[in-house]
Amino acid sequence: MSEIFDILLTASFWAATIRIASPLIFATLGELICERAGVLNLGIEGIMVIGAFTGWVAVYLGAPLWWGVMAAMLAGMAFGLLHATLTVPFGLSQHVVGLGVTLLATSTSYFTYRLMLPEVTSPPKIEPFQPLPIPGLSDIPLLGEALFSQTALTYAAFVLALVVALVLYRTPLGLALRAVGENPAAAAAQGLSVTGLRMGAVIVGSGLMAVGGSFLTLSAFSSFFFEMVNGRGWICIALVVFGAWRPGKAVLGAILFAAFDALQVRLQQTGIGAIVPYQVFLMLPFILSILALVIMSRRAEVPAALMQPFNKGER
Repeated sequence: MSEIFDILLTASFWAATIRIASPLIFATLGELICERAGVLNLGIEGIMVIGAFTGWVAVYLGAPLWWGVMAAMLAGMAFGLLHATLTVPFGLSQHVVGLGVTLLATSTSYFTYRLMLPEVTSPPKIEPFQPLPIPGLSDIPLLGEALFSQTALTYAAFVLALVVALVLYRTPLGLALRAVGENPAAAAAQGLSVTGLRMGAVIVGSGLMAVGGSFLTLSAFSSFFFEMVNGRGWICIALVVFGAWRPGKAVLGAILFAAFDALQVRLQQTGIGAIVPYQVFLMLPFILSILALVIMSRRAEVPAALMQPFNKGER
């Protein structure tokens, strides 16, 4: 226990936690927007992969880093458009379409990578986003390195969480979005376009998921390699439930999972790691997250119209 407390009191641990949480925040907010409008987007895993690949390719070919982020967002929005078209106006199964989008986006990324670099054995590296310490704040003991010495994308993730919360709960657009996820018939009776709002939510949400994927290549690893997303998309779906479909709680859930992940890496390097198989440490963040999800989701209120197709005029 003393080793765990020592880890928890280091600035590097919390800096790593915030860094690991950043792509989860982007993708979780994207999924939350989709589900608030009544659409479950299981394409998140593949969309994160295509975002990671597209952002990396853009920068590898010479584009500035922020253009790479934009390219990733556009790629994610394209797959979001596909998902939205099949599930909203056509009313196809959101489960089947989402899994199909994940397979399509993932396979497209891997196939294109092999076409571009058929003989490459190690992924080429790019120059990623560099940490931007905030003057004054970055000198605060413990918190300074953890919160105020991150990259621009990490700062953007937390700003985005605030923006999403304000839009959802303080604007007419957010009210309309929540309405089509709770009672689309009533929303349509008020003159709102349920189809338009749901499709827009899925497209925008998918763009944010792709930005989360691009964080991995443009800010964390500086290269693209297979399996780099490694189930983060599925974790983000769980984080939406953990956060009870509220942005603030979802962000806290992302930080909690990231803390578990950062902790297991450091525990492997302690005396405990010489005794316990490393697979146990790899399982630790997922086991603890499942327990937290079970505890927190018992009182969560699911959007009433989640996964329910809407056809105007039908009851």
